[in-house]
Amino acid sequence: MTDIEHFSLSPQSLGLSQLYEVWKENKEVRLSGAATEKIRDCRAYLEQKVEKANAPIYGINTGFGSLCDISIEGKDLESLQQNLVRSHACGTGERLEPETVKLMLLLKLRSLSLGHSGVRLELVEQLLDFYNHDILPVIYQQGSLGASGDLAPLAHLSLPLMGEGEVYYKGNITAADQVLREAGLKALTLKSKEGLALLNGTQFMSSLGCQVLFQGLKLSYLADLIGTLSLEGFDGRPEPFNPLIHRVRPHQGQELTAAQIREFLDGSELIQKEKPHVQDPYSFRCIPQVHGASKDALSYIAGVLSTEINSVTDNPTIFPEEDMIISGGNFHGQTLAIALDMLSIALAELASISERRTYLLISGQRNLPPFLVAKPGLNSGLMIAQYTAASIVSQNKQLCSPASVDSIISSNGQEDHVSMGANAATKALKVLDNLETVLAIELLTASQALFFRKEKTSPFLESLLEIFREETPFIDKDRILSDDIARAKEFIHNIDIESEIIFRGTE
Repeated sequence: MTDIEHFSLSPQSLGLSQLYEVWKENKEVRLSGAATEKIRDCRAYLEQKVEKANAPIYGINTGFGSLCDISIEGKDLESLQQNLVRSHACGTGERLEPETVKLMLLLKLRSLSLGHSGVRLELVEQLLDFYNHDILPVIYQQGSLGASGDLAPLAHLSLPLMGEGEVYYKGNITAADQVLREAGLKALTLKSKEGLALLNGTQFMSSLGCQVLFQGLKLSYLADLIGTLSLEGFDGRPEPFNPLIHRVRPHQGQELTAAQIREFLDGSELIQKEKPHVQDPYSFRCIPQVHGASKDALSYIAGVLSTEINSVTDNPTIFPEEDMIISGGNFHGQTLAIALDMLSIALAELASISERRTYLLISGQRNLPPFLVAKPGLNSGLMIAQYTAASIVSQNKQLCSPASVDSIISSNGQEDHVSMGANAATKALKVLDNLETVLAIELLTASQALFFRKEKTSPFLESLLEIFREETPFIDKDRILSDDIARAKEFIHNIDIESEIIFRGTE
C-alpha cells in the first residue's frame, strides 16, 4: 500500500479537511513512530505509578462517579475495567450508521494516539484492526448525557474489543466474538485505566458533529447553487450580488456567497435582461446575508470541532514528563453542545429561506403559471410540494430548541451539570436530513420554473439542469410527486464536490 493510500496518526494537528479525506476515501490508518512511542511511554509510566501507589488514583484503583471513594485492589483492577464497559452499555434507540461508527473509531484512535490516556499499544492496535477491516461496533443513538464523555455509546464501541456485543461486518450484524475468530483477532482483557480511557471522551458527539458539518458545508454550497437557479426562475435582479455592497459590510460568509452566485450567473441571458420590477423579496435579495450568516456559523463550528478532534478528552489525564496524573473535566461536552445547537440553527435557516423561494416560485408571479403547471385547476402542480417543505421547516424550528441549556443531575450528584451535547448532535443530524429534502423541493421547483423562461441561464447552470432533468423530467400534468422529491434528494446527495470548495473559508 502506497503512502497516498494510508494515513499515519501522529502527535501533529489533524485538519478537518484531512480527516474528511481519510474517512471518505477509506484510507488505511496507521500509527506514526512518534505516536507509538508516546503511547508506550505513557503506559509504562502508568504501570509504574500503579505498582507504587499508596494513594487513590481516580478510575485506576477506585470506583467511578459517585463511587470514586471506594478503593479497588489487586486482581480486581482488571475486573473493574471490564465491568465498567458492560455496565455502561445502556444505549437505546436507532443504531448509528456504519459510516458514522467508522468516524467515531477514527476519532477515538486520534485521541488515544496523543499519548496521555495510559492505554496499552495492544489496545490501540486492536482499534486500528477494527477500523481498517471494517469491523464496526453496533452503537445506539440514545444514552449519552455528554458530560463524563459519551459513556453509553462508547461502551458499545468498546464491548467488541472484549469479544462482546455486536458489530457490522461484511454487510451483516454479527456477534463480536464470531467476527473476531473469523478475522483472526483475540478478545482483549482490559487492564488498569483502559475501560475508563475508552468510555470517557467526546467521540460520539464529535463524530456526529463532524459528519453533519461535512454534509452541511456541502449543502451550504448547494443552497447557493439552487438559490441561484430559483433567482433565475423568478427573473430576479443582479444588483444584490454586486461586490460593492458586500465590501462595505464585509462578513466573510456574505462575501463568499455573493461571489459564488456571481460565478454561477456568469454568461446568463436571464440575469442580464431588463427587469420590469425594481426589487426582489428578501428570500432572493438577501441570499448573501442569510446564507452568509450560516456560513460564518459553520466556520465557527469547524473551529470548535477542529480543536476537539485534536484533544485528549478522557479522564484522568496522564503527563509522564511532568510526573502527574490529573483528574479533571476534559470529557465535558459543553463546548460541543453549544456549537452543535448552533449547527442545527445554521442549517435550519438555509431550509427556512429555501422554502420561501419555493413559495414565491409557485405563487403565479412574474409571468409564471400558478403552481408551475400548464393547466392550473385541472392540475395542482407543485402546490403540495411547498406544503411538504413548510412542514419540514416547521419541524426544524422545533428541533432547534437548544439541548445545551438543559441539565439533569446524575451519578448521585457527582455529575451535577451535564451538557446534553449528544442530544444536540442527534438533533443536528435530523435537521441536516430535513435541509436536504427542502433543497430537493426547491431544486425541483426551480427546474420547473425555468421551463417557462424563454431566455437561457448561464452555461454552468444549464449543464446542471440538463443532468437533473434526465432524472426528473418536466411535470406537464399531475403525478405522484414524492417520487420526484426522492429523486431530487438523491441527486443532491450524490453530487460530488471537491473538498477545497466544501472547506473554503473554514481552515
